[in-house]
Amino acid sequence: MASTTSTLPMAFAQRHHSVTQRQVLFFTKFSNRVSLSSSLASKRSCNYNCFYAKAQNALNEEAVETKSSELKKDTQRTPSSSKLVLVAGGSGGVGQLVVASLLQQNIKSRLILRNPDKATELFGEQDKEKLQVFKGDTRKQGDLDPSMFEGVTHVICCTGTTAFPSRRWDDDNTPERVDWMGVKNLVSALPSSVKSVVLVSSIGVTKFNELPWRR
Repeated sequence: MASTTSTLPMAFAQRHHSVTQRQVLFFTKFSNRVSLSSSLASKRSCNYNCFYAKAQNALNEEAVETKSSELKKDTQRTPSSSKLVLVAGGSGGVGQLVVASLLQQNIKSRLILRNPDKATELFGEQDKEKLQVFKGDTRKQGDLDPSMFEGVTHVICCTGTTAFPSRRWDDDNTPERVDWMGVKNLVSALPSSVKSVVLVSSIGVTKFNELPWRR
């Protein structure tokens, strides 16, 4: 009986030339699970038809699952058209993690960077439909052109500097300029269509009574 069941897939394949090797292998695996008793062996024609029907149904189910899986993969590769996240400070330590997470989730993102070239260095070449980069400095209100915010639905601000004096304060990169004026400029430039704004800040969290500047 083993030889009879093992030849069924090949016989089916000869009748239907469109059957692939993968489907033939599937039939072979399927046939190995089907046990034909001696009482049914005499009715090969009926058994074959039953086997064919069951196998065909199984193949149809597999085809549906395969198409569903492929559609899911295509959807995952395509950025969401309903969400556009703007990230300020995406080249910093926390900002890099935020952008990497957005890219991994295939969420369309837009970066505002003082040096746009850093985007390629940090995140590699990306499809412009997935990642857009604008040159801008939140400390300078004039840099925040309205075109940067067109279509933006969410904003994540990761700009920042050290809470206490360091070399990062050079070139007017102080907490007052970055964490105060920069954030103020960014929020003021946002259109009313933005659904939410997330501000990531860690300034002075361990020494909240010793801030280097006050407002």
